Amino acid sequence: MRKPVALLLTLPLLFAACGGEDDPVAGGAPARGERPVVVASTTQLGDIVRQVAGDAAEVHQVLQANSDPHDYEPRPDDVKAVAGAKVVFESGNELDHWMEEMVEQAGTKPTEVAIAPDHTPHTVAAGEDEHHEEEAAEGEEHAESEFDPHWWHDPRNVAAAVPVIRDELTKAAPGNADTFRANADAYLKKVQTLDQGIETCMSQVPEAERKLVTSHDAFGYFTARYGITVVGAATPSNSAQAQPSAGELAELAAVVRRERVKAIFPESSVNPELAKTIARQTGAKADYVLYGDSLGPEGSPGATYLGMEAANADAMVKGFTGDAQGCSIAGL
Repeated sequence: MRKPVALLLTLPLLFAACGGEDDPVAGGAPARGERPVVVASTTQLGDIVRQVAGDAAEVHQVLQANSDPHDYEPRPDDVKAVAGAKVVFESGNELDHWMEEMVEQAGTKPTEVAIAPDHTPHTVAAGEDEHHEEEAAEGEEHAESEFDPHWWHDPRNVAAAVPVIRDELTKAAPGNADTFRANADAYLKKVQTLDQGIETCMSQVPEAERKLVTSHDAFGYFTARYGITVVGAATPSNSAQAQPSAGELAELAAVVRRERVKAIFPESSVNPELAKTIARQTGAKADYVLYGDSLGPEGSPGATYLGMEAANADAMVKGFTGDAQGCSIAGL
């Protein structure tokens, strides 16, 4: 689906060559002076915004590959970019709480757009009784105040974010509306292909074998979307900065043995030692790395949002099945 978008971006240049240098361009490549600066806080959001913007906007991404969004302090270059931006896209749900400080330091008033959904997914943990309504009611207040910030792990949330990004870019550069619309439509098809592909892959793994243990609690949306049981995490928190106690690790190791978990999944932006320690203690593998908080560097399987989630699905299927199966998704 990538080639039709590329044609939309390049064909208008041929027509522009026939007129004056400053002739306006309808759709496709932007006319001179119509390329707004926009800022995106996280690696995932930066990639998604770039896919919609194409060449019609300059996207400044604050976080870089394999960086921890929970542990970031504003840098002068990022503040400068915000000062010159028309739109600032934020991931929300406290993941990039530092963006508020950055906008204040910039001293300007760009349009701020928070993308995160206003809900937290319900994930089933090993041994959990889904009918404990009284316990759920008691925890409702806590759930409302502590959202899972990793919303992009459900592609349906990304599909809902794309039109929002398209519309905000269009407000910033109305002359480039056709480009933003074409790019958004093409990208949405790929996001839908990704979602359907992951669902197909997971459906081929028996539900009893879909048991996930990760470095920290970053995959609530993914597990809720694709019917995966969360056994636990080496760091039982949405933030990778939290430190588990020896007792918590021993308890997790006991659950891993009891549930006969085949793989522990380290994360690319988190120190893997805790995950590897649990694997050594339980006999599980720790060979399948997931992209949780951050995209991977350029050239890695997780360098883009689509690549990230496809790689996560492949790693999980391999881990769940003892490397007997994998997940390959065509059309991305």
